[in-house]
Amino acid sequence: MNREGQDNDRKSGQFMELLSRLLMNKAAVIGLIILLVLIFCAVFADVITPYDYAAQDLKNRFVSPCYAHPFGTDNLGRDILSRVIYGARISLSVGVLSVCLSAVVGIILGAIAGFYGGAPDNLIMRVMDIFLAIPNLLLAISIAATLGNGIPNLIMAIGIGAAPTYARIVRASVLSLKEQEFVEAARAVGASDAQIIASHIIPNCLAPIIVQMTLGVASAILSTASLSFIGLGIAPPTSEWGSMLSAGRQYIRDAWYIVTFPGLAIMVTIFGLNLFGDGLRDALDPKLKN
Repeated sequence: MNREGQDNDRKSGQFMELLSRLLMNKAAVIGLIILLVLIFCAVFADVITPYDYAAQDLKNRFVSPCYAHPFGTDNLGRDILSRVIYGARISLSVGVLSVCLSAVVGIILGAIAGFYGGAPDNLIMRVMDIFLAIPNLLLAISIAATLGNGIPNLIMAIGIGAAPTYARIVRASVLSLKEQEFVEAARAVGASDAQIIASHIIPNCLAPIIVQMTLGVASAILSTASLSFIGLGIAPPTSEWGSMLSAGRQYIRDAWYIVTFPGLAIMVTIFGLNLFGDGLRDALDPKLKN
C-alpha cells in the first residue's frame, strides 16, 4: 500500500474514532438530533409549512393554538408555526455565515501574528485586545446601526465582533506548532511561509477552531435575535425569531403564544448547539483518549 493510501486509512480511522466518541456522549447525540431537525426545517421550510409565513388573515387574528393553527396566529392573522419554521432558515443562515466570516478573519490574523511574531504580532493582537474590550453585543449594535438593516450587514456586524476570539485561539496554537519538526522539514524542502501556514500549521489547529465555531453559532443566533428585537436586525415582514418577539411583546398578556413559541425556538436551538459543542469538545480533547 502506498503512502497516500496509508494516510487515507489513518484519517478514516481517526474520523471513526471521533464519531464513536461523539456518539457515546448522550448529551451530544441529543444536541445533534435537535440540530438535524432544525436544519431539516430550514431546508424544507417551503414544503413543510402549512401556510405562507407572510400571508395575512385579519379575520383570524389572535387565534389560540388549535388544530388549524398549532401555534396560533399573530396580530395580523399570520400562522405562527409557519413563521417559526421559516425563522429557523434565517437564524441558522445568519449564525453559520457570520461564524464562517469571523473564523476566516480570525484564522488569517492569528496565523500571521503567531507565525511571524515581533511587530506584526504586537500590532494585530493589540487591535484584537481593543475589540475584545468591547462587549460583543454592544459592538454588533454599533456596526449594525452604522450599516443599517439587512442580512449581509447583520452577518458582518456579528462576524467582526467574534473574530478576535478565533485570532487568539489560532495564535496560541501556531506558537506551539511552528517550532515542531514537521515545520522545519517543510521549510528545508523549500516550502514558502504561506504554504507552511496553509498546509501544515492550520490543519493541525483545526480542532479547537471547530469547537469554537460550533459554540459560536449559538452566540451568533442569540445576537441575531437580540439585534432584531431592538430593530437593528432583520426587517419585517421577513420571519425571524427576535423580530417576532419584538412584535408580539405588547400582546403578551392577552396572547401569550405570540412570544412563547419564538422564544422556545431560540432556547431549544441554543440548547442543542451547546450540547453538541460540549460533546464535540470532549471528543476532540486528546486528554480524554485512552
